[in-house]
Amino acid sequence: MRETRKLTTSGHQVSLISTAFGESARQDSVRLFSRWSQENFFRYMMEHFAIDLLNEYRTEEIPETKRPVVNPRWRELDRRKRSVKSKLTHRQARFAALTLHPESAESAQARWEKRKAELLEEIEQLEHELTDINSQLKTTPSHLDWDKLPETEKFQRLAPSRKQLVDTVKLIAYRAETALAAIVREELARTDDARSLLRDLFCSEADLLPGLEQRVLGVHVHPMSNPRANHAIAYLLEHLNAAEFTYPGTNLRLVYSITGQAETPDLAPDQNPADQEV
Repeated sequence: MRETRKLTTSGHQVSLISTAFGESARQDSVRLFSRWSQENFFRYMMEHFAIDLLNEYRTEEIPETKRPVVNPRWRELDRRKRSVKSKLTHRQARFAALTLHPESAESAQARWEKRKAELLEEIEQLEHELTDINSQLKTTPSHLDWDKLPETEKFQRLAPSRKQLVDTVKLIAYRAETALAAIVREELARTDDARSLLRDLFCSEADLLPGLEQRVLGVHVHPMSNPRANHAIAYLLEHLNAAEFTYPGTNLRLVYSITGQAETPDLAPDQNPADQEV
């Protein structure tokens, strides 16, 4: 085992202990931090995108395949082995405690010896049972091909089609949020606040003001509760306006602004009704 210590630009020291002797410390560090990045991604997706939840409970038959599955007989033997081993360990500890602390009084010595004999008998029975289970495990395959699994043990799987589609949409939404967060970070002192601010923005209300003659769809975002957030959002909206996106399925160019700071230009009064709030 080797230990590597590196100092960051801020002076913070990171210690990395690894048994991968054939790799360099730099490669080990890159792989470790990559793994952390993956774990952080899944944690964020489960917390804010519910990627671990089921979208439906419909099931379907598993097609005939050579894919191996756990042998039910082996699973039951393994469960029994763990149970017996736990009981055996517990009784061995109690027997050792009695042995290390014998009774000196004659009135209690008989009861002490009887208890030791009972524990010794239980230990021998459990050891015999454990030996028998181990011998059965050696002759029982841990996995079987699906088509060789007994019919009574076969099961159905959850239908994957809808969840795959919904998860794909969630991943696209996450990538879009990541792109927006990269822009917002330029105006925030703390980079961790970017996604939090975007989540608040997504949940806030906005007014949709169509201008058909100008081929414009104004999106007036309602202000946030503090000037710092409004400044960062205004910076983001400037970038979105510069991209000149159009609303899907139309030729209307999206023009974003914060209500009270800027208005969509040249909208006719009859195209800007007061009841357009969404």
